[in-house]
Amino acid sequence: MRTSSARLSRAALLAAVVISFFGAPAHADGEAKLLAPSGMLRVGVYPGSPTSMVTDATGKPHGLAYDLGGELAKRLGVNVDYVKFQRVADIVAAIHDGQVDFTVTNATPARATEVSFSQPVLAIELGYFVPANSSIGKVEDIDKPGVKIGVTKGSTSERTLPAKFKNATIVPAESVKVAVAMFGRGEIDLYATNKPTLFEMSDQMPGARILDGNWGLEHMAIAIPKGRKAALPLLNRFVTEEQSSGALDSIQQQAGLRGATKATHK
Repeated sequence: MRTSSARLSRAALLAAVVISFFGAPAHADGEAKLLAPSGMLRVGVYPGSPTSMVTDATGKPHGLAYDLGGELAKRLGVNVDYVKFQRVADIVAAIHDGQVDFTVTNATPARATEVSFSQPVLAIELGYFVPANSSIGKVEDIDKPGVKIGVTKGSTSERTLPAKFKNATIVPAESVKVAVAMFGRGEIDLYATNKPTLFEMSDQMPGARILDGNWGLEHMAIAIPKGRKAALPLLNRFVTEEQSSGALDSIQQQAGLRGATKATHK
């Protein structure tokens, strides 16, 4: 009888854990259908940023959006389909159009009109990156005639920086990969985006530097299509659990994500 009772107690505990995350089993199934209506969680990623997707020395993918998407798919009991794009603006558009179910990106007011966001996952510093032997040594050196600031097309940087710099020129790049090549052709003098991406770029350009300080923070959150707000409580519980369990720290380490700080809930 004791063995039977112990088994029942363990089963009850396991059921309680499952229900505490998903609610009742039928409700969990409903959440899966809401978040992954095709039966597969379509996760939007773009290569080159640890906030989205990068590959390690063995070719294995990692990243904030990549790994959180995979973890959520497991929790929902569905397969994951990683859909690759060149830049985050394309992913946001695909989520808005219902072609993608999930990503992690900067939760700006402009994007919040296109998609729905969870509570913040983490905060990311925004900064500037200059190549080796650049004459730009500090932020005060940037806003001068002839200085060309590279930004990712459709990004927060492209929308924000023109108001900050009156003399320098903002030059959009199609992607981070394209931006690295633009340095070599002299088409840009520095690049502005989140620091995890800048660190990835600096790894490819010996002698490059990230300037001290930051020009703001990105509040990274899970983005899902509008019309699925009923799933936000589950997503918020998922975020909280990933933060408190240490899983989020592991994801950041595996992706080599640098320049992140703890999220502050608004």
